[in-house]
Amino acid sequence: MYRVIELGHIVAGPTAGLILAEMGFEVIKVERPVTGDISRNLTGQSSGSFPYYNRLKKSVTLNLKTNEGIEILKKLIMSADVIIDNFSSDFLMKLHLDYEKIHKMNRGLIYATIRGYRSDEGKERKSLDYPIEIDSGIAFMTGLKNRPLRVGASLVDMFSATMAVVGIYNALLEREKSGEGKMVDSSLFQNAMFMIGQHIATYQVTGKELDPINEAGFAWGIYDFFETSDLKKIFIAVTTDEQWEKFSGILGIDQEERKKYATNAVRFENREILIPRLQEIIGRLDSATIEKGLSEKGIVYSFLRRPWDLLMDPGALKFMNRVEFSGKTMHMPAVPVSPNRNEAVPNLGQHNEEVLYALGYTKSDVCSFQEKGII
Repeated sequence: MYRVIELGHIVAGPTAGLILAEMGFEVIKVERPVTGDISRNLTGQSSGSFPYYNRLKKSVTLNLKTNEGIEILKKLIMSADVIIDNFSSDFLMKLHLDYEKIHKMNRGLIYATIRGYRSDEGKERKSLDYPIEIDSGIAFMTGLKNRPLRVGASLVDMFSATMAVVGIYNALLEREKSGEGKMVDSSLFQNAMFMIGQHIATYQVTGKELDPINEAGFAWGIYDFFETSDLKKIFIAVTTDEQWEKFSGILGIDQEERKKYATNAVRFENREILIPRLQEIIGRLDSATIEKGLSEKGIVYSFLRRPWDLLMDPGALKFMNRVEFSGKTMHMPAVPVSPNRNEAVPNLGQHNEEVLYALGYTKSDVCSFQEKGII
């Protein structure tokens, strides 16, 4: 089993650790004594962050302001295959544990760093998910004119973590041949650029500035929300002329009107007339009726749901893991490529003794560390 040391907090680093943990790696999360990861104490909209991103890990507390704490960390580094680090760029440097020193200690170690901007000669500009969305153009393309908006999840953090894991796997494959580890640098800004790249390319192809995607509309005439008679909001995507014919049949549209809007170009050009007309028809149908028709004809649709509505959907629940947290059994989405399993969220320092004993420390050592506030 590969051993991973996670020096991470909040979202990006813990996401990388979560993915590896669900893929069968042993992930040891290093936290501050007493307070732990910042996200342990978040409330409100972020109160689910810690249990979501940190299940299936081992928690070890270390006071890295002490020499003893640093020595324990060095032993952990010597025992590890991978380090994940999304603390500030000078965090390990202050401990005299920059990548060059770590590489000398453990030449097979893979060091993955996830930070705001790619490091440049040791200097780095700090950032967070939303500021990176703003800087990369994601917020502009997501929002409306003069109103940039954040996407509804920490997608930049999570995608950057996912790409770090891709880099880690690649480095592990290389290590099989060379015996050498390497640094994997997955910056949020670089990953955000990759995600928004199609719009960068489109601007160069057309030579024209783009409007935000929710302002400009999409390429298809029927790609919109409608409301059913039982007040359900349904998004319907009619992307081919063949689908238009089938869709017209579901709604009982006569032949003359079908021919009038037979091509996507005409439907797109006449959206201001066509969409209200379709809403008038769909508004007379209940959600079950319209869903049955769309499903039978193979037309893409989705009912508008809130994230917690998925807990009521057996189809969604089968892709979630059972997670024990604070005396509750919860359901959380599994990493998509991992097998489903029962998981638990570690208490702060829960695995101190297990990990320290495995490193060669005695019970007396551990008691001393506890008394001195080192763990």
